[in-house]
Amino acid sequence: MGPKSAKVYEAIRARLASGELAPGDKLPSERTMVEELGIGRTALRQVLARLVAEGAIEVRGRSSYRVPGSASVARPEGLAPWKIHGERILFDNRWVKLELWDVEPPGVERFEHHVVKLQHVAISVVLDDQDRVLLLWRYRFVPQQWGWELPGGIVDPGESAHETALREVEEETGWRPTHLDHAVTYQPMVGMVDSPHEIFVGQGAEHVGEPTDAEEAGHVEWVPLADVSRLMAQGDLMGSGTLVGLLHVLANRSGASTTPA
Repeated sequence: MGPKSAKVYEAIRARLASGELAPGDKLPSERTMVEELGIGRTALRQVLARLVAEGAIEVRGRSSYRVPGSASVARPEGLAPWKIHGERILFDNRWVKLELWDVEPPGVERFEHHVVKLQHVAISVVLDDQDRVLLLWRYRFVPQQWGWELPGGIVDPGESAHETALREVEEETGWRPTHLDHAVTYQPMVGMVDSPHEIFVGQGAEHVGEPTDAEEAGHVEWVPLADVSRLMAQGDLMGSGTLVGLLHVLANRSGASTTPA
């Protein structure tokens, strides 16, 4: 992305941040934006594709872009949460904590439930201008399996998840992201495990050297997004963070392929 495209990207981002473009609003037509922003249509579509990948805007139909709005389904009301009467620690170290909670679901007799607390994790989807994503081919000894993963790791004490995401990409791949934006936070095993996973998405990275994290590093590759569905079907994508991050990007890009070239 050149200087002009970067300036247009920041201008649209500023409109979104200021509320000038509110949730549910439709962006001006490509022709209007080309004239207003003084940019070519091809370069504009690169900017819009980046914003779509980041989840800042979404595609509706053919070359119609909107700011994501609220979901059409409302949150149910009037339901009671579980009551927690107490909790005690069974095991605790820097990696995992095992607790036993005394819980009471609505209308059900109270019982004890094991709860596992793991670390806070940050994971990054880094894209380039050729519609490729930065992945690591790694061996995981627990499932005894090779597979592709997004770079990511544990959020250190005193560090923000955003800082972790930037650091882990550089340490594990040797590439420094131009920027990263928060996309989604989720829990991988919400029924028993507490381990917040934060997904960040960004486009562009600078190669700064070889990976510095020998334990976590693997074979580094820019993999075409077009290959992701096949890799998933083959079972070559490992970890919920990798799946959630890549599916988030693909979902936000759905419809983008129908935009005229």
